[in-house]
Amino acid sequence: MAAAETVTRSRLAVWGDPIAHSKSPDLHAAADRVLGLGWEYGRRQVSADDFAPVFAQLDDTWRGLSLTMPLKEQAFRAAATRDRHAELTGAVNTLLMGEHPAGFNTDVGGIVDALAEAQVTDVDRVRILGAGATAASALVAASEIGATRADVRARRPAPAAALAELGEKLGMVVDVRSFDAPSETVELTLATLPSGTMLPAETATALAAQGGVLFDAAYAPWPSALAARWADGSTISGLGMLLHQAVRQIRIFLHGDPTAELPDEAAVIAAMRAAI
Repeated sequence: MAAAETVTRSRLAVWGDPIAHSKSPDLHAAADRVLGLGWEYGRRQVSADDFAPVFAQLDDTWRGLSLTMPLKEQAFRAAATRDRHAELTGAVNTLLMGEHPAGFNTDVGGIVDALAEAQVTDVDRVRILGAGATAASALVAASEIGATRADVRARRPAPAAALAELGEKLGMVVDVRSFDAPSETVELTLATLPSGTMLPAETATALAAQGGVLFDAAYAPWPSALAARWADGSTISGLGMLLHQAVRQIRIFLHGDPTAELPDEAAVIAAMRAAI
């Protein structure tokens, strides 16, 4: 029965807008070559307005979807069930298809895994730059490695207020400030700004001076403008998050569980890493 389902539900794709730049097809194809699953993984440009009608057209040949911006909220609404990370952040980046689609947020685990790979596993004070969906995932990830306080820097007050509410649920103290507010020393900075964002030089330098290790969700180009300001070189590229969130997606597509390891997972990860 399991083998039949594997053959039947063999189609996957990443959706987003824009989507041409996505490395997800390369990552998933590399994993499939090692695992020998014979799945077909593509990409499709889908706008937020088009998500619902396009999603409704999917048939039972579809195993799952990876979702990137701006579709994570739409995917959240499409999911019949959601994991804890999705419920906390209000964002779904992985849908496991079936009669009742299941939604997951693997970005949180991807950040935790990328930090662990860089030996960042225990912090108390963090700074988060930005207030979008990735910032929410970063806040949850920070909580899971022990953070109790977060200094959130954002341009728009409404999304930042939502992060403060999320912090309360996580038992964290979240202070929301402007980018150019005076900085206090933190152990870890989690930057979730769109790729190519340029902060004023004085602001970036001040944040770097007391920012601890920098995890920047951006990875192309690298170093990012912000990473280039981190004088001691303690920076972590967003490629690690991209890789590890995809590993968790494949676990979901195969096992239905983001924590259930893949067969020969070390070889799968090595192949995926080589692909990017």
